[in-house]
Formats: sequence, structure tokens, C-alpha cells
Amino acid sequence: MEDTPLLTPYKMGQLNLAHRIVHAPVSRFRSYGSMPQPHNLLYYAQRATPGALLIAEASAVSYAALGRSNDDAANGPIHRQRPGPPGFLFGTNLTDYNSATDGVKATESGVNDRNNLSKWWFMSRLNESGNAGGAEESHYTLPSSLDAPGLWNQEQIEAWRPIVDAVHAKGALFFCQIWHNGRVFSTDNPVTPQVSYFGNTDDLAPAAPQRLETGEIVQIVEDFRVAARNAIKAVLRFDEGFNGVEIHAANGHLLHQFMKASVNDRTDEYGGSVENRCRITVDAMSAVAEEIGADRVGVRLSPFADHCHEEGTDPEEVALHLIGVMNGLGVLYCHVIEPRCVSSSEEHRARRNVPHRLLPFRRAFHGTFIVNGGYDREEGDKAVGDGYADLVSYGRLFLANPDLPERFRQKAALNAYDRSTFYTPDPVVGYTDYPFLE
Repeated sequence: MEDTPLLTPYKMGQLNLAHRIVHAPVSRFRSYGSMPQPHNLLYYAQRATPGALLIAEASAVSYAALGRSNDDAANGPIHRQRPGPPGFLFGTNLTDYNSATDGVKATESGVNDRNNLSKWWFMSRLNESGNAGGAEESHYTLPSSLDAPGLWNQEQIEAWRPIVDAVHAKGALFFCQIWHNGRVFSTDNPVTPQVSYFGNTDDLAPAAPQRLETGEIVQIVEDFRVAARNAIKAVLRFDEGFNGVEIHAANGHLLHQFMKASVNDRTDEYGGSVENRCRITVDAMSAVAEEIGADRVGVRLSPFADHCHEEGTDPEEVALHLIGVMNGLGVLYCHVIEPRCVSSSEEHRARRNVPHRLLPFRRAFHGTFIVNGGYDREEGDKAVGDGYADLVSYGRLFLANPDLPERFRQKAALNAYDRSTFYTPDPVVGYTDYPFLE
């Protein structure tokens, strides 16, 4: 096969990548009770290959980061006592997981045991909701932020360890995205299974958020620091845990909310000017870089996003300010989402297809520049070939095609993704059951 730009090797800091195709962080809300699960291990192991870069889905930096108050933490599902799963479900010892032979295809021998374990957790969630008759009949609210993974306690570190180990055993590099939801999941309108995938988010009205006190902001910054430390501690058989973390400062979540003048009406040091609105993000970046080293830190931005009606009047100025700080810190990579994939307003839709809209950010950033948003193989090749990006990340295509780099190499047909299964809690369907090339 002829070489294409996407398939050429790349050196990102001290990390050697076999190609330019990155697994984007894609939340799938299948980490029941904010605890990474066996089927999460299978999902990432399926997509890990030597020299590949995988970025894990957003992991909460605290219980409050899930959009829940600390007051109800003791009564939340994550803190409820559960009976242990039946012993026969542990057909595979996950701490002895051999990724060279396990977790390559969802049809392989041994996978059923892990899926049975995952389904046990799924059914326990349905039992808690008073309806174990089946997901299709359940009134269980989907998706639940409580089913996003976390990285704030020792139990979660232990649960991440076999997953990180499996990815490293395949020779891949693994970063973990860390984030705080802010008001995104604080909604008076629960998401139903029928609207549990993006495309209907304008129908979800976030509840009025409570203004954070200065001391709470300082604690959130510290939570990012601790989550980054915990990610590096997720060690099992190899010398390190996650290779690094990606700070999620995009898509309408807390850090992004502070950047938007339409949302941030504060009059203190965290509101008003671009510098002030970016302060919490700068503080989080600085804390994480100090904790684990800037050469292990990436940052995700979506300057043109208007999620939850958070329009911005100065997206370029905000992004360039943050990139200047990132350069000063020596941040490893900047991961930016194209405007064509983040806008919902009519005004933004009219502008979102402007070619090379991210070029000013590419030119300003001194490290590795990753683009994301609606790319296919041809567009990815052009982005890398033209010098518009160093790497291209793929979310939906990588979800539906666990062997995406090989399919690109062979120019093979791609599996179609099923949007209706993106955010359902099933541990297999729409998650680990997409087929590989024969």
C-alpha cells in the first residue's frame, strides 16, 4: 500500500507514534457508578495497536464534577453498598489480563465472561431503579453523569489499572481526559433514551447554576491536580500509568463556561476580561503541569462551540490567549475541535464550514497540534499533508471501526456507526460489538 500522510510516524515530545490517527475521547457513559468496568478494558484493548495514541473518555475530577452536589454524594449510587457479583462471572482474572491474546475481538473466547460481569453491573443499576425487566422498558434516566468514569479516589485508580495495563501491553500510548461538567448535567429535564445522543441538546434546559465561591474555584483547580496525579498512578505491570492527561476545556463544560461572556457574568477576578475568564483554565493547566510535568499534558479546546446556548463573541481571542499560556508552560499538545462540528445556532452554522478556520491556532501553538471534527480519511490526509495539523483524532469512526488505522491503510470500507447506541448503558451493543476486518 502507498504511504499516506496519516500513516506516517510522528514524534510527539518524547513519545513515538506509529501514525497520525488518534482515538478521540468519546464519552459513552458505561462506567457504572463512575467506576471503570471490564467492558471498558475490552473497548480500549480492541483499539490499541503498537505506536497508536488513544485518549480515554472524560473522567471526572470529583463527585461534584459529575454535576452533582456533594450534599447528596452519600446517597448517590457510587456510594451505595452493593453485593459482590457471583463468583462464576469472574471467568477471567482481569489483573492477569493478557492483551496479546485477550480483548482483540468481541467474538473471541473468554470475552463472554467479561461481558457477563459487565452486564451484572448494568442489571444492578436497573434493579436500583426498580425496573430490571430490560433496558428497553426501563425508566432509568439515560445518560447519567454517574456513569462517566472518575479519577478522584483510590478505588477508581485500581479500576483503571488493568485498562491502562491492557493498552500498554499492546504497545499503545494512553492519555486520559479529565474534566468538570459544570452545569451541563445539572438539568431539570432528564434525558430520555430517545434523546440520549447529541442532536437534541437544544431541548435540554440546564438548571440555573449556582455561582461558585472563590474558595470553591480554588478547590476545583486542586481537583484537576489530584486527578492528574491519580492518572499517572494507575500502574499495574508496566512502569507507568497513563502516559499523560488531557484537560477538557471544551464543549460547554465548566472551564469552557468560564470563557464565554454570554454565560460568565462575574465581576471578580474570574469574569470580565479575556484574561479573567480564562483564569480558572490557566490555573488548572498550571497546577496539572506542575504536578506531572507539562510534557504529559494536553488541552482540548472548542473555541467556536455554543453548547447549552453558550455563544462567544471573541472565540479567537480567548483561544489565542490560552495557547500563549500553553506555550509558556510547555504543554505537549493542543487538541482543537473544528467549528463545523460544534455549532448549533444559525449564525454559527453559516460560518462553520470556513476552510482552515483553526489555522491561526495552528500557527500560534509551539507543540503538537491535533484537529478533530468530521474528518474522513481523505480530509485527514490533506490536513496532515498540508501542514494544517500534526495529528487527526477520530471519535465516531474509531468507535465503529476498532481497526480504523488498518482500514485506512487498506482503504477498506468502514462500518457505519449507530448513533442511537452512543449513550445507552449496554456494555456490548454499540460499544464492543463492532466487527473487525476479516
